[in-house]
Amino acid sequence: MTANSSIDPSEFLHEHLAQASPDLLRQLMGGFLNTLLSAEADSVCGAAYGTRDPERTNRRNGYRHRDPDTRVGTMDVALPKLREGSYFPTGCSSDVVGLRRR
Repeated sequence: MTANSSIDPSEFLHEHLAQASPDLLRQLMGGFLNTLLSAEADSVCGAAYGTRDPERTNRRNGYRHRDPDTRVGTMDVALPKLREGSYFPTGCSSDVVGLRRR
């Protein structure tokens, strides 16, 4: 026997999205982009962040923060730095995205 739900899920979601701050999409996109950049840096290094692996080819060395202007506004993006060599995200044009320092 299940209890009757007193909350309509679609109505609940609609109400919360209507009350959301205007920068909700910018926050979601920033989180998604930073996660994607971190995963790509993990693949370049040969191991996940913070793990020890004998097959690791490189190590991280902090982040470079950039503030690119996008369609959803200006976002704070953390580009991972590597100890050896350089890293720039694949598939990103530095002129369009604005991730290179000006």
